[in-house]
Amino acid sequence: MADPRLKLLRGDITKLSVDAIVNAANTTLLGGGGVDGAIHRAAGPELLAECKTLGGCQPSEAKITRGYNLPARFVIHTVGPVWSGGTRGEPETLANCYRNSLRIAVDNNIRTIAFPAISCGAYRYPIAAAATSAVETASEFLRDNDSITEIIFVVSTDEIEAAYQGLLSS
Repeated sequence: MADPRLKLLRGDITKLSVDAIVNAANTTLLGGGGVDGAIHRAAGPELLAECKTLGGCQPSEAKITRGYNLPARFVIHTVGPVWSGGTRGEPETLANCYRNSLRIAVDNNIRTIAFPAISCGAYRYPIAAAATSAVETASEFLRDNDSITEIIFVVSTDEIEAAYQGLLSS
């Protein structure tokens, strides 16, 4: 039985009124395509200005900024792995994206957090494997931590939604 604190939502992560949204960023943290570009556009130029002070971010790391013009108070930026067949540490890197984002959330008294499907777009991570990693890592984290009250997986396509739905309904 999936943890009731884990939720699935089809929609736009930039519109959510949660404590923090997670940005599937690139290593520069200076914006890009997909969800990264959408978050930067919605947050406004102050987000880019703050990101410029962070010195980038390596894959699996996470860094936090204010949310600026977003309904979310914070943005947690994490860099997922580029899929290269699964033999270059991609599964551990992806799990650490979720783990490190959740640790930063706890450290900043964040109780509600929304994640996109990290690495499932331009980084070509296989969707079923990425969804499994996300749900398993979040479930494991919640077993040891009750300060997070809600984790929302925000999805944008039928394929991604189906992968998460199967995991969260079992």
